[in-house]
Amino acid sequence: MSDTMTTGTPLVRLTDCEKRYGTIIALTGVSLEVHPGEVTCVLGDNGAGKSTLIKIISGMHQADAGTYEVAGEPVRFTSPREALEHGIATVYQDLAVVPLMPVWRNFFLGSEVRKGAGPLSRLDIRFMRDTTRTELRNMGIDLRDVDQPIGTLSGGERQCVAIARAVYFGAKVLILDEPTAALGVKQAGVVLRYIMRARARGLGVVFITHNPHHAYPVGDRFLLLNRGRPLGAYTKDEITRERLTTLMAGGEELEQLSHELEGAAAADADLGRVAEELEQDVAELSGRTAPPEQGA
Repeated sequence: MSDTMTTGTPLVRLTDCEKRYGTIIALTGVSLEVHPGEVTCVLGDNGAGKSTLIKIISGMHQADAGTYEVAGEPVRFTSPREALEHGIATVYQDLAVVPLMPVWRNFFLGSEVRKGAGPLSRLDIRFMRDTTRTELRNMGIDLRDVDQPIGTLSGGERQCVAIARAVYFGAKVLILDEPTAALGVKQAGVVLRYIMRARARGLGVVFITHNPHHAYPVGDRFLLLNRGRPLGAYTKDEITRERLTTLMAGGEELEQLSHELEGAAAADADLGRVAEELEQDVAELSGRTAPPEQGA
């Protein structure tokens, strides 16, 4: 592990972040940097603190300790809307889409463009359709028809529409919450390709995942969490895929468990021998105390 790569002022920097819920420590001592044109992967198993970290960056919750900076300026967001105004967009795993609405309606959901004024104003459908088609094409997404319900798209395509939407509305930092978790191998590959395209457009991407095989090919930085504490922060040239997988899988804990199981197995074997000896003793005692056979 080495010092942080110096590529200018980070888009986002968290230092010694801590979050408590009553007596429960959800995060402690967590530091994170997101640079433009880089993918920062946050890895951890269930309960590692990934969701809490997302909520702090996106403005849903506030840290109890530590500092949070955006473009070098200290901030303390009170809502996701405030974070969005600073260019920080979050794409959650469940996706906020309306399955029966067309792709273009979901693309502009909550930010519909209108033309005209007053009571005569109406949706500018042509502009929204054309813009949706253009922005998706710029991200390399070629849909047959933006009028088709978004629910007819694959999981990977829906994730990509959400990414393109965030980029269009001015996101500088894109937080992706387990985007490949519920996808097959092929669709996960589609999402990873669009993550790389977002990086190529200069965005800082925070990729939340529990799968090191998805994180390593696209990641530039890796932060590993375990029960709310950092296991380590690495750049790509400081860690191999195998080492990342071992840390993610809890290699040291698994090794300790393996020794415990071997000890338990040996103890079970000893207990088995003791049980056999006891059975033999019982059998001998039974033979000695058995009543003599009566003659015919």
